[in-house]
Amino acid sequence: MKTHHYIFLSTIAFIVLFYNENVGLNLGILGVLYSVLTLIKTPDRNRSKTFFLLFATSILSSIAFAWFGDFSSFLVLVVSLLLLSFRSKNKRLKILLLIPVFIVNGFTFICRIFSFDDWLPKRNMSGVWQKALAFVGIPLILISVFFGVYSMGSDHFAGFFTDFQLNINVWQLFCISVLGFFIAFNYWNYYVEKMIYKQNHILSNDFRNQHKIQKPTYSFLDLNTERMSGVISFISLNILLLFFIITFNYEQFYEIIKTPSQLSDETHERVGAVIVSIVMAILVILFYFKSNFNFDPKAGLLKNLVKIWIVLNAVLVISAMLKNTEYIVNLGFTYKRLGVYAFLTLSLIGLTLTFVKIQKQKTNAFLFNSMSWCFYGMVLVCSFINWGGIITSQNMKRPDFVVDYHVNSINFNEKYLLKYAEEKKDIDLKKQVLEKSRLGISPTFLSKVFYYETIQK
Repeated sequence: MKTHHYIFLSTIAFIVLFYNENVGLNLGILGVLYSVLTLIKTPDRNRSKTFFLLFATSILSSIAFAWFGDFSSFLVLVVSLLLLSFRSKNKRLKILLLIPVFIVNGFTFICRIFSFDDWLPKRNMSGVWQKALAFVGIPLILISVFFGVYSMGSDHFAGFFTDFQLNINVWQLFCISVLGFFIAFNYWNYYVEKMIYKQNHILSNDFRNQHKIQKPTYSFLDLNTERMSGVISFISLNILLLFFIITFNYEQFYEIIKTPSQLSDETHERVGAVIVSIVMAILVILFYFKSNFNFDPKAGLLKNLVKIWIVLNAVLVISAMLKNTEYIVNLGFTYKRLGVYAFLTLSLIGLTLTFVKIQKQKTNAFLFNSMSWCFYGMVLVCSFINWGGIITSQNMKRPDFVVDYHVNSINFNEKYLLKYAEEKKDIDLKKQVLEKSRLGISPTFLSKVFYYETIQK
């Protein structure tokens, strides 16, 4: 099949799946369809291990959305499909360029759609197809577009057509067709500007030969002075950080906390300070090791000081994790408290990759490229896990379990709340939970969210 076949097939599938339907199972089916068609369309030369991995994650993301139907699974599904499409055509382009590529294509959609030679077959069509396109296809498209415009401008005009006993929502069908075509066209026929291709080398993980030449970064500092400045800076920063770790842990684990509110405020402040500190620490290291010092034979002391600083920052992150654990033990699980673990884990990964960057003499772009994949991986894994169920199942064991909070603020926990209601013989709670679960049940198959279908009535 050619590109236009994929576009029209995907558009038709979108219309069939979403007409008179809510978003649910249909989006999962569409994700699987796009993944399989991408696999078929991708040439063998671009079927790398990364491509097959992204194909697998796209299928799994589609299943996750069909099960949960929430924003996180939707986000992962979209990102997985975009990465899959990107890798199917561009084996060497860095994934950080994915964002500008699809933003540019979204804005240039109107212009590119009329460049028929770029996406429609250039050879002459048979006489039957020529007549079908000229006498039916083009007039039908024009009539549909202007019908929508005129319907918005005149109620009588719209009513004249809606009086016919046709069980078709013309306006909805038109909007779904346009949206489906927009998605399909930009997915199968996106274009990478030459300017973006030229920026790919900037995101290389390895230095070029010209970056290995020893020369000062600034004209007003010679190389020895700049190196010594780095040594003095990191000796001072290590001493400062060591003192901060001692006071940080003393305040956390030895001072008496008076109230849960005080514990909450202090945890938020300290975790926020740790995350900001880690980001600033990595930026300082990237500043010093952006080029020359990676290959300076006299920079051994500076590198060792930086590695010590990375280790001390890792100790700080672990201390913050312990504090967050204490917070959960005292007050229970919430989405935000679990999110703190996610941010701190990413901080540890960032510090580890920074250590690798120094050790392996990689570019600054190596860190951003690697962290992009790590962030995607973490969001991907998180989308497969029922965090609401975990939060409720663990908090149910606490004597201070707040039922209203878990009913109104936690998602996908109905099974555990029903179990709790059975144990406590709470009929009102059971009715409330069942009513909440009914809101997620769709009368049509394509709009279903499978999680709610598994709840026993």
